[in-house]
Amino acid sequence: MSKINTIDYYLKTAWQSVANSYNQVASKVGLTQASGYVLINIHKEGTAVSQIANLLGVRSTSLSRMLNGMEEQGLIFREASSQDKRSVKVFLTEFGIQKRAEAKNIVREFNNYLVDNMTENERVRLESSLIKVNQLAQRYIQENNKGD
Repeated sequence: MSKINTIDYYLKTAWQSVANSYNQVASKVGLTQASGYVLINIHKEGTAVSQIANLLGVRSTSLSRMLNGMEEQGLIFREASSQDKRSVKVFLTEFGIQKRAEAKNIVREFNNYLVDNMTENERVRLESSLIKVNQLAQRYIQENNKGD
């Protein structure tokens, strides 16, 4: 089987193109695709580092370097929970709130570009197919972990 005939090849190359597009545009405002995604997903009441790690699909320890960089840029600050010192929440600074607004605009503009260049039928089919691939991937993991 050629790599070009696999579904995951097309998923990976499409996502890489999307991520590269975001990175090119985001770099103009001092962000990356990943940092913009983090900013968009930090809530007013703070967001746990473990929750951000889950959103990005990385381990909390791997996320640390990115958060350190974002903290150095003045985008975020971290606070340990008063109830559980092991739990750390991430909050946006005023500068982070401004950059989150820019990140949201980039996402909206890119989404609008995609929608404007697809038929409604293509968009609905794509979303439906991606939802199904996600569900199948999760089921595949569960089925392959039954014997563990």
